Amino acid sequence: MTVEILQPDLAGADLRIGIVQSRFNEDVCVAAREACVSELLRLGVADDDILVATVPGALEIPLALQKMADSDQFDALIAIGAVIRGETYHFELVSNESGAGITRVSLEFDIPIANAVLTTEDDAQAEARALEKGEGAARVAVEMANLASRLDDLAEDEEERDDA
Repeated sequence: MTVEILQPDLAGADLRIGIVQSRFNEDVCVAAREACVSELLRLGVADDDILVATVPGALEIPLALQKMADSDQFDALIAIGAVIRGETYHFELVSNESGAGITRVSLEFDIPIANAVLTTEDDAQAEARALEKGEGAARVAVEMANLASRLDDLAEDEEERDDA
């Protein structure tokens, strides 16, 4: 018996990617988005296959992702935001709820979502991580879109064998 290992596939050609970017902490979010889009293009995603929607803050990201997922127009989605700790409990609320919402949309709509919502202690940490987080989200979205497609193909192959 040979164990089959599905290798990472970072080929972005023919993939359609949706990005939802928060405008709160805008400088950090724009930097992450620009790094993300640059990496998507480097991976072969066509610029006209990338759609960016902006929302006021991290709590609004899941709804925009849900609308994109419901359209059936995307192979993967990316959430970009920055939640920076303040002096109140609000940081924990926004971090936890935006993360949970992003995960719910991914599972409910069966679509990969790369979560690039930074949660940091201060502005300096967010600025230091923005480019890496944006680039990483692009790679995650492409890899997971390709993996999901491959796993769907395996399931279809199994159904065809069962029907034969």
